[in-house]
Amino acid sequence: MGPTPEPAPARLRALPSRLLAGASAAADRLVGERLAAEGAHKWHFAVLVTLAETGSAGQAELSDRTGIYRSDMVAVLNALAGERYVERAPDPADRRRNVITLTPAGRDRLEHLDALVADAQRDLLAPLAPADRVELTRLLGVLNEHHRRRRAW
Repeated sequence: MGPTPEPAPARLRALPSRLLAGASAAADRLVGERLAAEGAHKWHFAVLVTLAETGSAGQAELSDRTGIYRSDMVAVLNALAGERYVERAPDPADRRRNVITLTPAGRDRLEHLDALVADAQRDLLAPLAPADRVELTRLLGVLNEHHRRRRAW
């Protein structure tokens, strides 16, 4: 094992963008590890949550709602359909379009994955007091909403 690396310079450690990137990497790792241990991926979780909260949707809608590239969505849906967590059916209004629906097995799977993701959130935020966790989540929501709106222009 090599020597312990020197910490980054103070100016770098104080940059909000760098702090957010570091926390984001830790969050992604924690969630990814929990889900991977159960043969799932963060995109699987995102699709299941979206279908549970908003109901059946077309592939393009799911891509827009989850932020998963349309080219990647097919593979995600193939994996979920292969496990019978979702069903694809032709849209009666437009036979060229498939409608994706969450199955009862998908609801059960989501319940299990929800517990894993909640555990990862607890680990991520462990150093913070409960009120600070709420405030951090609120502030991150404000930042994300602001920048989401700016991208929509």
